[in-house]
Amino acid sequence: MELFLHTSLSFPTVLLSFLLCVAILYWLVAALGLVDVELLDGDDTALEGLAGLLLKCGLNGVPVTLVLTLLFFFAWLGCYFVQLLILDPLPLGLLRYPLGLLAAVAAVVAAVPLVALLIRPLRPLFRKLESTDSRSLIGQRVLVRSGRVTEQHGEAMLENGGAGLILRIRAEATHDFKRGDRVVLLEYLPEPHAYRVISEAEFDGLSVS
Repeated sequence: MELFLHTSLSFPTVLLSFLLCVAILYWLVAALGLVDVELLDGDDTALEGLAGLLLKCGLNGVPVTLVLTLLFFFAWLGCYFVQLLILDPLPLGLLRYPLGLLAAVAAVVAAVPLVALLIRPLRPLFRKLESTDSRSLIGQRVLVRSGRVTEQHGEAMLENGGAGLILRIRAEATHDFKRGDRVVLLEYLPEPHAYRVISEAEFDGLSVS
């Protein structure tokens, strides 16, 4: 255990250890519904640049957050063993830093084809989810899974008889929707790829009128 911690927290492995910890923390927060699973799949210019780079590397078709997590993991694994078996035993002195940085970059590059191979069978699954006719879901009742729902953030679970669908939802903060509330999909918003929702009581009132 001591050797593992020493290697994980030594340069250059510590760089990828940090990124991997951030990725793990992100998934823990996403599991609680506090952030969107597709947080980095937005329309921001910087995010579009990242998506374009991943496309060139064959890392498209699945959420960017999943791709980055796999990249960090396999790059960390490669860097860990390079440091353990090659860098640590050698008396490198100050050369450890440029060589270590080179090793970290090489580990990321080497992880790209492996991650591309792993996500290949996942693409049809995500294409199927994206191809769901948004209009057919209007009027469906869903369960809020995020801690809050605002104009910029929110997620809900639609029970479909299987594992369920996680959908992005949006609402004015004045509604004060919280985890566990049941809401109704009222309108599809193409730009954020999300649904505007209202409470069941509001929807039932609209239906009656």
